[in-house]
Amino acid sequence: MIEKVKRNYLEINSLYDLREVVKPSKDYSLRLIDPINFQLNKFFYKTIGKNHKWIDRLSWSEEKWINYVSSKNVQTFVLEFKDDLVGFFELIYHPEKNEIEIAYFGIIEEYQNKKLGSYLLSEAIKKSFKNSVERVWVHTCSLDHKNALNNYISRGMKIFKTEILKI
Repeated sequence: MIEKVKRNYLEINSLYDLREVVKPSKDYSLRLIDPINFQLNKFFYKTIGKNHKWIDRLSWSEEKWINYVSSKNVQTFVLEFKDDLVGFFELIYHPEKNEIEIAYFGIIEEYQNKKLGSYLLSEAIKKSFKNSVERVWVHTCSLDHKNALNNYISRGMKIFKTEILKI
């Protein structure tokens, strides 16, 4: 069975365009994974992605995961509530265009629908612009969380491309 999926590409070109959401409470913390730990990236990818048909990395070997997270152009941030893992985002710097892609972004199911995605996206955009980039971009699709597209738009991102995929 062929399914039509709508994919939207969004961008924000200035930190001044960000409509920021503040941290929900002091019990939440955001940290850069340093030293790198491919197991955390893999955990979030599989745990969050299972509900959204994230499949492109399921066949990756440990070596491929390690090479990916070891890239000097990739950073992964983790949101925690006390000692619990809540969500993550991966930033990929594209030096040839001086831009950052929010490659993967998500909240674990038990923490969804608590406005944490709005805060996490605000932080992803702020962390990206600390690198003096020209723009920050992301893509989302109709398979992602029902609030994903609205969250990106509500933070100040604008759609610059839309496509329909058949999967």
